[in-house]
Amino acid sequence: MPSTFFGLTIASSAVNSFQAAINTTANNVSNVQTKGYSRQVANRQAAEALRVNQKYGTTGSGVTTTSITAMRNFYYDTKYWENQSSVGRFQTKMNYLNQIEHYYEDDGAANPGFTTIFTNMFNQLTEFTSPAGDENRRKNFISQAQIFTSYFNNVANGLSRLQKDCNDEIKTLVSSINSSAEKIAALTKQINSIELQGGIANELRDQRALIIDELSEIVPVTVEESPVTNSNYPDMYLGGTNYVVRLDGQVLVNTFEYRSLTCVPRENKINQTDVEGLYNVVWSDTGMNFNMNAKSMDGSLKALMEIRDGNNAENFQGRVISANPGEIKINPSTMTTIESMTMAAEGTISIRNKSYNYSGFEAELDENGNITSYTFRLEEALDGSEAAEIIGKDAKIGDSVDVMGIPYYMGQMSEFIRCFSERFNAYQHGGADLNGDPMGSFFVATDFNGEEFNFADQSVNTDGVTDPAKTKISSTSNSYYQMNALNFCVADASVRNSAIFATTTADHIAAGDVDAHDIVDMMLKLQSDVKMFRGGSAEGFLSCIYSDITIDSQESQIFLDNFTDISNSITNQRLSISGVDEDEEALDLVKFQNAYNLAARMIQCMSEMYDKLINGTGI
Repeated sequence: MPSTFFGLTIASSAVNSFQAAINTTANNVSNVQTKGYSRQVANRQAAEALRVNQKYGTTGSGVTTTSITAMRNFYYDTKYWENQSSVGRFQTKMNYLNQIEHYYEDDGAANPGFTTIFTNMFNQLTEFTSPAGDENRRKNFISQAQIFTSYFNNVANGLSRLQKDCNDEIKTLVSSINSSAEKIAALTKQINSIELQGGIANELRDQRALIIDELSEIVPVTVEESPVTNSNYPDMYLGGTNYVVRLDGQVLVNTFEYRSLTCVPRENKINQTDVEGLYNVVWSDTGMNFNMNAKSMDGSLKALMEIRDGNNAENFQGRVISANPGEIKINPSTMTTIESMTMAAEGTISIRNKSYNYSGFEAELDENGNITSYTFRLEEALDGSEAAEIIGKDAKIGDSVDVMGIPYYMGQMSEFIRCFSERFNAYQHGGADLNGDPMGSFFVATDFNGEEFNFADQSVNTDGVTDPAKTKISSTSNSYYQMNALNFCVADASVRNSAIFATTTADHIAAGDVDAHDIVDMMLKLQSDVKMFRGGSAEGFLSCIYSDITIDSQESQIFLDNFTDISNSITNQRLSISGVDEDEEALDLVKFQNAYNLAARMIQCMSEMYDKLINGTGI
């Protein structure tokens, strides 16, 4: 039978329960602007009824607060994490594409780009038509040619800085991933410590979910949470949970344990114009590569890799046709011309997922100047069985990244200036300077010591065809392979002496006709009449590049807008469940205050009844 004062116990349970509800509401209001906070609810249920020795059998014993839980929906969390990776990827990609686009802008005299500079150079070349021997006209043209080469140098240096920025940001994001993994494991340990004792760690769970929110923008994240049960009695829940976080299917956090990633500088360049020290990302515990180029990868880390390494799937690819202990001979399917060669002189070639370091290569050319095979010199000799096994297998240098990133744009510039310089220099080789001496190459390349490559090992005619007599080009040859947008320049001899530039043939010079301009007339056709780059003229170079950037930017912007809209929709759905609504909390305050006041009124009523009973009738 319940106590005489059982009514007070019932009323006090209501006071305590609604006091907890008001405190929970106050906590919600306090965190209305707290990022990642989930609205909490005090859950109540009727207290267990007591048996009494009466006809009605049992009587209620009041109310009890069973728990205070955070309102979250794991389904919407998962959808948000899946979508946020795509948002992070295209946001980062758009940021870098806008910077790349800036380097190719041409606003005329205010901000001259390729078209303006290229046109000015040919305008100065036109001035040679009368008279070609004038020193000032020569100096003006050579000066304009230097501006032309400097344009490519400046753009290439800018892209190199962007590539380095991408590389540095990759390292920063990897550090962020490692830090997030450590925090998630530590929070999971705290959460389990609390919940194993019967509590619910709402705030800690919110902190952990917020870290996952931020992590999902960097890499694709999947989360699995399962209850810890008694191994002998699987249905017996022990209070804690197993919490597993995976990056692109690979475990990053396993409850209290976590793994980390490491940035390892590449031993060799992949592309000829790559900056030094580009990172490969590997797992610290196994040393295995973290494949940022996987099709399932997403997030800002993927975008940085695409911008840094994107080659439009035009990396060196081919098939092994012969092999011996020191060399591998490959029939190429890409880079079949000297103009398109972008791989580094020394590097790493992959065959059957195994890497082989090479110290140089030699290319064989056919009668049309096309490359029929490459022979790579290996740093470490193959054994006999291995040499036989790789014949007929596919080979590549670097990953095939089907995105137009910095290596692609650098390769396009190198291909253009090689094509243009070959034709321009071919005309120059057919003439003589004002001293009557045979003219050498006007556009040249320099090495890191400042020494010039004049391309003596490669002879190209005015149609752009390599002399079939020179059937081999090596990685160390004095050929147009050595020229790229970073080292493109005007020959130092012409810069120092304007007479060293051919406008006519040796016969005219010998006859004293220094103002003849027959070679100039032919070179003027290089501006628009000669097809040399991607099926178009030289002056169409910027249109080709700008078209590439514009298409890529528009595509990225469309995807970014779509994924942002999806993100906003999912966020609204999440907030409808877990967000703190000020109006709703204000309504709850009034509701719980009234309930609390009513329960307090009951206690006052009971107090007056017991006072009458004890003091009024007990004497």
